[in-house]
Formats: sequence, structure tokens, C-alpha cells
Amino acid sequence: MLFAVLTLTGCKGVATHGEHEARQQEGTVKAAYRPNDQRPALPDLSTNSSLDDFLTYAMLNQPQIEAAYYDWVASVENITVARSLPDPQFTFQMYIQDVITSVMPGLMAQIPWPGKLRAQAEAETAESRAKYFTFERAALQAAYAVKQGYYQLWFLDKKIAVDREMLQLLSELEQIARAQNETGQATLQDVYRAQIEADRLRTEIINLEDSRQSLGTQFKAVLGLTRDQPDPPLPARFEATTLDLSPEQILDTAFARNPQLKAMEAEVRQAQASLDLARKSKLPDVTIGSSVDVKATPWLYWPQATVTLPIWRDKVTAEIAAAQAGKRAAQARLTAGQINLTVEFAEKSYAYREVNRNLNLLQELLIPKAQRSLEIARAAYLAGKTDFFNLLDAERSLLEFRLSEIDARTQRELTLSELSLLIAGVPPANAPLLPAAAAKSTSHP
Repeated sequence: MLFAVLTLTGCKGVATHGEHEARQQEGTVKAAYRPNDQRPALPDLSTNSSLDDFLTYAMLNQPQIEAAYYDWVASVENITVARSLPDPQFTFQMYIQDVITSVMPGLMAQIPWPGKLRAQAEAETAESRAKYFTFERAALQAAYAVKQGYYQLWFLDKKIAVDREMLQLLSELEQIARAQNETGQATLQDVYRAQIEADRLRTEIINLEDSRQSLGTQFKAVLGLTRDQPDPPLPARFEATTLDLSPEQILDTAFARNPQLKAMEAEVRQAQASLDLARKSKLPDVTIGSSVDVKATPWLYWPQATVTLPIWRDKVTAEIAAAQAGKRAAQARLTAGQINLTVEFAEKSYAYREVNRNLNLLQELLIPKAQRSLEIARAAYLAGKTDFFNLLDAERSLLEFRLSEIDARTQRELTLSELSLLIAGVPPANAPLLPAAAAKSTSHP
């Protein structure tokens, strides 16, 4: 009768604090990321869309983020499995001597030593935290990939535009060389030099335009679009990355929010819970139950009890030693991660300062001077005071500086994006992630 009641009605265990917290966090993220396990409405992408629209689209549509999300959801469910008692066992015996003399149904239940299930739940809760930060890291990496593709495509178009301007300039220089040749002030060699430089520049434009297709394919991929879907547009207006934090604040934020670091902290807690569980392996588990002979009058009851005997001390010692080694390894990885994060921050901060200095040099000094140098060289060539080599050299210098400025602007935006997203772990607007306060939660189950 008891077995029938259990089968028909079912039982529920007592959820731990960590399980409650994990399910609340899952519900918060699910409402934004996968309500009713369905993808929410995606932003309509057009040339008028903001960069935030593209970031939101990628974070909601990228299959790699979705895989990390469901890995996290599965780990939350595993907390319930870990803290639950083993299923009871229905037993059935019969004694037969020509006829059935005894019919004995029964029920047995295993009861782990107090604290074992809690330690298992703590380990699974810590793993769930690590899985969440893996999901968060995937979302931030996707956002960075979108920005990377956006800035590369945007500044690629700027490079092509600069090359076309310089190609038009070379056409004008060729006409000047032809005019000088006709008046006997220059040789036809100057015309050929201008044509050679123009041919080189035309090939460079073709190469850049060809590379745009590759970059466009990458940009489409980071948005989670498949091959048979139409290519996405590129926003018509440029949006720079802003990071309203001082270097000290960026590093402090990184230590508080960096998802890779937070995942390592969760792994340390998981290793500690595994160590606690290993220490309890030397304690016995109990199985109790009873069967009843329903053929007897009155019924005969047969209580039973079994106790595990953890007598293999070398096995227990090895389990504890392995768990201790696992904890030390997790702590070492965390320390190494903190050191690496500090070094990476220092490198990116230096790269940002360096690119700013180079950009200021190009915009304020080199490009204006190169422009003036080209004007002087053109006037001098027309007056017969310099040769065509000097004129071409001035043109090349201006082209080089203008392209270098575009490269520096690209690098500055990518460095800022990496500092904010991958190092500091600051999510973009509308990211389907936990609020900062919830993400920092370190409470144990």
C-alpha cells in the first residue's frame, strides 16, 4: 500500500538554499533569454539600427551562447539530483513448497550518512555557478566579436575611400606629368611612374574589396545567421566604444566581474565541497526496510537493516588525497588566472595609451605636414625645381599616414571593446545576463 501511494502521488525532497538561489537566477535569465524555452523576438536589423541592436541580436541568436545556456540549465537541475535521497526499492519474495506458502512484499530505503547529500549539493551548486559564468563569458565574447567585425568592416570602407581619393590624386599627377612632358620639362618616364603607382593602388583596392566579403561572412556568423539567411546590413552611422572607468576602476571591476575568474572561484568552492564529501566516505550508509508475509494469519513482519562497512582505508585515504589535490589545483588555477588578468590588463592598457599617442601624432602633426609637403612638392615639380620621385614620395607618405590613422582608430576601438567586455566583464545594454549584484553572489547552498 505504501509503495502504491509513493508511486501514484510522488515525493519531493527539501531544496537547499543554493538550489533556491540557482533556480531564481535561472528564472531571471530565462525570462530575457529563452522565455518558455523559445527565442524572443529579435531586433530588426537595418542600416539605421544601432550597434546595441546588433549586439542584442547576436547574444539572443548565437548558437554557441545557447549551448552554454542549456549547459548551465542542466547543471541547475543536477543540484536537485545530487541532494535527493536514493529511490526506495520495492522487494518481493515467495516461498513455494508444492504450493505458495508465503508472499512477502516489502520496501527498502537507503539513507546516506548525514551531510553527504548536502556536500553533493554544494559541489553541484558550485559547478552550476561555474557553468553560468561560462555562459556569461560566451555572451561577452559574442558581443566582442560583433564589435570586432563592425569596426573592421567600417574602417575597411574608410581605407577603400582613402585609396580611391589617392587614386584620383595620382590621375591628376599623371596629367601634370603629361603636361610637363609635352613642354619638354619632364620625360615620359614620369608618366609611367604615375601609372605604375596607380596600378599598384588599383590592385590594393581590389584586394581590400575582396577581403570585405570574408569580413562580411565573419560578421554574419557572429550574429548567428546561417548560410541560407540574407546577409546583414552594416549600420550607417559610426558608434565609438565608451568606457567611463579609470584604469584602477577597470582592474577592480575585472576582479569583481570577469567571468573567467568567477568561474575559477566557483571551481575552488566545488573542489572544497568534493573534499568535504570525500572525508565523509569513511562513514557508513544505512539501508532500512521491512517486508510482510501476507499469507500468514496474522501477518508476519520482517524488519531488515543493512549498513555499509567502509573498511578499505587505503581507498578512503586516496579519495581524500585526490580531493585535496583537486582543491589545491583549483586554487592554483585561480591564482594564475588573477595574475594573468592583471598582466593582460596592463598590456591592453599600454596598447590603448600607445595607440592614442600614435593617433594624436598622425592627426595633429604627420597628416597635416604630409598634406603640406605634397602641395609644396606639386608646386616645385610644376616649377621644374624637383623631380617626379619627390612628388611621388610625398604622395606615398600622405597615403601611408592616412591609412595608419585608420588602423590606429580601428585598434583603439578594439582595445576599448576588449577592456570593457573581455577583461572588465561589463555587459552591453540589454544583455540577457544576471544583474551585477546577482552575478557577484557567492553564497553557499
